[in-house]
Amino acid sequence: MPKGFKDYLAEASAVVETCSVQDALRLHDRDDCVFVDVRDGNELEKEGKIPGAVHASRGLLEFRIDPTSPMHDQALAPGVGKQFVFYCGTGGRSALAALRAIEMGLGEVVSVAGGFNAWKAAD
Repeated sequence: MPKGFKDYLAEASAVVETCSVQDALRLHDRDDCVFVDVRDGNELEKEGKIPGAVHASRGLLEFRIDPTSPMHDQALAPGVGKQFVFYCGTGGRSALAALRAIEMGLGEVVSVAGGFNAWKAAD
């Protein structure tokens, strides 16, 4: 039987640490944390993003992480003690993206529960 999105989300949830928006707010001011917005560009244009976040849309994430890619973003290079905080609109895409980032060796990665919507509601 083919897998559906719920299966992929369950796999991601089993591996990826999820942080609350309150924890994400505390992480935001830390120099060792990189916030990664995986929403599409039109969502950013319409709704904005978390200040200082790196944009790596879900569709191009692997290209932005891989250092051998011409689209690599140095902000997405692993580093000692560096933590990556992934978010999307509500938390689903960021969980999937965070799992892929872990598989690609990015290091310490978390996904924000409730995503940007929760951030806006809490901020």
